[in-house]
Amino acid sequence: MNKRTLSTFLVGCGILLILASAALVGYNIWDDIRARNEADSVLSQLGELTLSPDAQAIPDYILNPEMDMPTVEIDGYRYIGTVSASSIGLELPVMETWDYTRMTIAPCRYSGSAYLNNMIICGHNYVSHLGSLRNLKIGDTVTFTDVDGNVFNYEVVQKETLSATAVEEMQSGEWDLTLFTCTVGGQTRVTVRCMLKKNY
Repeated sequence: MNKRTLSTFLVGCGILLILASAALVGYNIWDDIRARNEADSVLSQLGELTLSPDAQAIPDYILNPEMDMPTVEIDGYRYIGTVSASSIGLELPVMETWDYTRMTIAPCRYSGSAYLNNMIICGHNYVSHLGSLRNLKIGDTVTFTDVDGNVFNYEVVQKETLSATAVEEMQSGEWDLTLFTCTVGGQTRVTVRCMLKKNY
């Protein structure tokens, strides 16, 4: 292969790589917008269904913290509530259980329960989902509201980065709430640890 042919070949390869990169960026932007629209639709429906708890009654979860978290079915998926953090403009529905398909729609409960103070929520790092977790600061408030309208306010107390395989480390510790998402490339997990705020 002479120099001219090699040069033409390399230029062609470069153009193909640029086009492939542009297509990938375009797909990621489209997927993020789709995820945001789906989450907004679910939030709207949850808002219509969520009941305000009777202020005079003792919530069921206090009488029986081992109870299953109540769920609401929307579009074939079951949701346990919403998670929000006003400091980063976050408000999203949370699915009852996780898998990769569900996480393309909304964050999911990875394990635990709000009633047992050990809930872990995971989600994709879409800008419109948990991609902004890294912007939470120590002392920020994160709120989880279950589908019965019970509200749990947490304070961010620790941020860490864990490897993708650090399942035991993710689930260890006495944290009342943990949120996590993958970093770009998926090699590590941005992990935010929270403690329940006292009501006094």
